[in-house]
This record gives sequence, C-alpha cells and structure tokens, in this order.
Amino acid sequence: MIKKIGLTLIFFQVTFLFPSLSYCQTKKVLKTIIIDPGHGGLDQGAKGNFSTEADVSLAVSLKLGKAIEQQFPGTKIIYTRTTDILPGNKNNKTDALRYRADLANSSGGDLFIAIHCNAAPPIRHSQVIGYKTVTVKRKKKKITKKVPQYRYWTTPNPAEGTETYIWAINKSDDKVNSVSKNDDYSGEIDSTSNLTLPDPSDPAEKARMLIYAQNYFRKSLTFGDLIEKGFQSEGRVYRGGVKQRNDKGIWVLQATGMPSVLVEIGFITSKEEEEYINSDKGQDEIVTNIVNALKDYKQKLESRQITEEKKAF
Repeated sequence: MIKKIGLTLIFFQVTFLFPSLSYCQTKKVLKTIIIDPGHGGLDQGAKGNFSTEADVSLAVSLKLGKAIEQQFPGTKIIYTRTTDILPGNKNNKTDALRYRADLANSSGGDLFIAIHCNAAPPIRHSQVIGYKTVTVKRKKKKITKKVPQYRYWTTPNPAEGTETYIWAINKSDDKVNSVSKNDDYSGEIDSTSNLTLPDPSDPAEKARMLIYAQNYFRKSLTFGDLIEKGFQSEGRVYRGGVKQRNDKGIWVLQATGMPSVLVEIGFITSKEEEEYINSDKGQDEIVTNIVNALKDYKQKLESRQITEEKKAF
C-alpha cells in the first residue's frame, strides 16, 4: 500500500513539475497536412525548355505526400489536386485559388505546403548597328538628323536557387490592414486581381487575422527557415532565406487558417535547374529536405519550442 501511494505521488510530481512532458505525450501535432501542387489544367504556370511548372510541382507534391505518410504514420495527407487539372476541377484560376484555401480550411489542416517552380524572364540586350538619316519638320524648317538603329536579342536568365515564401507581418495591426486591401493576392505568376478578401472590420475576421499574425506567422517562419537552411546545406543557391510578403502577397498563404509555406523548388527557366527538378535524383533530394525540415518542425511543436495555440477555424 505504501509503495502504491509512493508511485502515485511520483506521478503527480512529474505531471506538476513537467507539464510540457505530459502535453507532448498526449497531444498529437500535424494530424492533417495539406499539399498544394501549384497551377494545373489550363493554368500550366511557368514553362521551361521541355517541362511546365504544373507538371513538375505535381510530381514533387505526390512524392512528398508519400514520403510524409511513410515518415509520419497516421498523418492525413490531403492534396488540392492529384492530376493535371485546376484544383476542384474549376474552369478558371480565381475559383481554383479559392478552392485550395477553402479545402485546406474545411479539412482542419495543421500545415499547408504549396509546391511551385520559379521563373525569370530572359535578359534583353541591344546594340547599335548603324544610323538612318531622317528628315523632320520643326517650326516650319526641315531638319535632317541621324537616328540610331538597334539590334535586339535575348539570353537566358541565370537566376537559380530556391525560395520559400510565407505571408509576413511584423505587427498584428499591420496584418489586418494588409488583408483589407483589394490587391493582388495570387501566386508569383498567376496574378488575379479580382479576389475579394474577408472584411477585417468584422470582429470575427479581425480576431482570426490577429491569431494568424501572432501564431501562424511564427510557425510558418520556423518551418520555412528549416526548409531553406536544408536546401542551403545541400549546396543549392541561397537567395536570402525565407521571403515575406506584405502589401502584395500569395492568396493561398493569406487565406489559409494554419501555418503555411510556398516552396519554389528551383528555376524552371534555368537549363540546369530544369533538368534537376525533373530528375528522380533532384525530386528525391527536394522531398527529403522538406521531410527533414518537417521532422525538426514537428519536434519543435511537440517540445513547445513554438507555442501551440487554438486554431482560428
């Protein structure tokens, strides 16, 4: 009897002195992860020499989902699309963008990961190749002058590397003010200007945005930073770490009520990177890096290094 009482006292002491240990053992994090392959269907996104952003992002997303299921048994994976269609089989990009966020929110997602490919326009060059003599009238006088003639050509843009985007805000009020602007909240290429955002003057909407600013931003930044550091350690070109959007942003990051990141896995307009992100080796390395970042992120959640708060949806 004395032994039993002693064990009971020890149990209560451990629970009282180390509440985070009890929390980690009972609370499951990352129950549902939303994976969003960029573009799709009539919206193929950026184009390389032989591939499209829609195809590459879908291939990587499907591999990522399978890898997460293997590494985290019991975690539910929800894809915004699994074939070459616009999400929800919508017939325009605006409705497809809304569907992505609505699906994530209605599914009770704990994390949103969008996969995209970056693009950079060709560099335009010019050279004077001669002059043409022309006559113009100025104040009833004829003036003859020489006008330079140009030759124009373009060369591939050398931009390469990875980028991870989050919806950024430094202060809670700034977040609410930013989302009140009827501006461009779509992706990096598929700009859509007629998306109407929630009214932040509504107390419920303002509360939702405040929670995001205080909680989701912190988690998104942590996860995004882990992804970018992983890419950097593998020798991928470093482009300055996690990118933060303010006045102009990415709709799926702003409209999802959960931590969310958009990963640009490479420049499809770069010959070398297009080959890399289309190869099994490249895709496997990209997936492995994101999964490793997810492991670290999950550990931080479980150990409460980043606080877990009640969801806004």
